[in-house]
Amino acid sequence: MAIKIKDLNFFYPNSRRGLLDVNLNMKSGRKTAILGVNGSGKSTLLYHLNGITLPQTGSVEVLNLNVEKKNLSEIRRQVGFLFDYPDHQLFSTTVYQDIKFGLDNYKYPEKEKNGLIMKVAEDLKINDLLEYPPYQLSLGQKKKVAIAGLIVLQPSIILCDEPFSGLDGYTLIYFKELLDHWVKLGKTVIFSTHDVDLTYEWADDVVVLKDGRVIKTGTTSEILTNEETYKEAGLVKPMLFDLFADEKLKPRSIDEAKKYLSSFDLKHNALKYIKIKGGKR
Repeated sequence: MAIKIKDLNFFYPNSRRGLLDVNLNMKSGRKTAILGVNGSGKSTLLYHLNGITLPQTGSVEVLNLNVEKKNLSEIRRQVGFLFDYPDHQLFSTTVYQDIKFGLDNYKYPEKEKNGLIMKVAEDLKINDLLEYPPYQLSLGQKKKVAIAGLIVLQPSIILCDEPFSGLDGYTLIYFKELLDHWVKLGKTVIFSTHDVDLTYEWADDVVVLKDGRVIKTGTTSEILTNEETYKEAGLVKPMLFDLFADEKLKPRSIDEAKKYLSSFDLKHNALKYIKIKGGKR
């Protein structure tokens, strides 16, 4: 397991509940969505997974390390965090320096740094941005730079807080493909979102939160094809799930829906042809 959480509770200073009796296991090499409406505790839970927030009661174990002060340096090297707003983690004068910051912080050998930076810049197609100040970049470019600063350290787990918010269609597709590539390499991706359509199509596993509690957890196919999940969590059904609600097969992507409809049309036309030929007899 990548993450093990036991009896986790968290309350804000005004006694407002953040998380209550959370018990979870999250598998390695999977894309896990933390899903819920605004205020359900998604970001709070995510912050506990690399020690931005420490447990008040209960425990969080990441890659066999307890999330506590003495382990934070190693945990944060192994667990990269992408904030919703990349401006929260971009602060150097150039893109190059921003990517280099983590390597400096973890005292990588000087002779290795430039090669690692150039490799990640090439992978993310930001070679031509290395000398730009981050504030001059678009949101999509800033997110690429923020990700570059994470993956240059080659973390085992990548945490993303609403990673696709504010992105145009092409950039969103690019980020999904990039995250898919990392999962194929054995990385673990855990992201918070309120986007049920994205989760239904793309996530392997899902954790559904409501008022700081985990109310459902399992594979996306198990949890988000259950009508009760949406009633209990106050979530709107994904469009594809709603569209194919009366069908035995429930496509989870546009491509799957196209194949299903194409197959349905072929069967319908074949039956129609048989009836016509049968009538002629």
